[in-house]
Amino acid sequence: MADQPPGGPRAGAIYDLGYRPYDGQRLGQGAIAWSLFLSGFLNAFGLGRSGRSKVLPFLLLAINVVPAVVMVGAMTLFGIDELPLAYARYASAFQVFLSIFVAAQAPVLFSRDLRHGTIALYLARPLPSAAYAVARWASLLAATLVFLVAPIVALYVGAVLAELDFSEQTSEAAEALLLAVLLALMLTGIGGLIASISVRRGFAVVATIAVLLLGNGVVTAIQGISDEQDRTRVGEVAGLFSPYSLYRGATSALTDEQFLTPPTGGAMTAAYFVVMVALALACLGALVVRYRRLAGR
Repeated sequence: MADQPPGGPRAGAIYDLGYRPYDGQRLGQGAIAWSLFLSGFLNAFGLGRSGRSKVLPFLLLAINVVPAVVMVGAMTLFGIDELPLAYARYASAFQVFLSIFVAAQAPVLFSRDLRHGTIALYLARPLPSAAYAVARWASLLAATLVFLVAPIVALYVGAVLAELDFSEQTSEAAEALLLAVLLALMLTGIGGLIASISVRRGFAVVATIAVLLLGNGVVTAIQGISDEQDRTRVGEVAGLFSPYSLYRGATSALTDEQFLTPPTGGAMTAAYFVVMVALALACLGALVVRYRRLAGR
């Protein structure tokens, strides 16, 4: 503390607070990206947020998984010798809940940062804007995979406990997991891109549901009409314009499960898989471009 002048008021005080520069380990961009991914994955299920934020994701997850658990119990209790619902067909049967989950949680990871302006803080860090976009996208992808894979695992465990053919069940479960990854990539890309454009969560939710469910409804109607009119090629081409119809077509091509207007011929079957991958990559690319433009402002 400075000495007080004789006979006069205090001129001021100087304190040594002991501030020192940080000389510890700096983890770098990889640690920042991992932290963004992990926090985003937890936030997708409401973890680390308010109790109300946990209700919808866990409710949807329960609605999606409980039927598989009930099937497992029925198989074990009554000695059923086959799965009531095939692994690969499960996602299609519960696509409404899957769509709501993606539509509701994508804005949590993308729209919220834009709405509150915190995106500027993230992009001010030594982390490229593309890395931020990919980390958030990976968070939503991981959460969507949990939603898709959990019932497949439950059914597989039930099939093993019921002593169904192990090799057959393993092969079918593996095919379902591959298809689940492709579906998750498409849904994550679409949901993330829409949420990154809108700062209003409500608009992002409605737009995502419209693209996923209404788009699928239109494609399904076209396929039904084309099947009745014996214009199967029209239905096959229409199936290329919706993630769920692409999933059904790929499932029909890869497994024994058959859906409405499955792709026929090697070229059309390959087109379904190519479009699935291209759609996922295109959405991810557009997401990266979107955040690069935000960082450049």
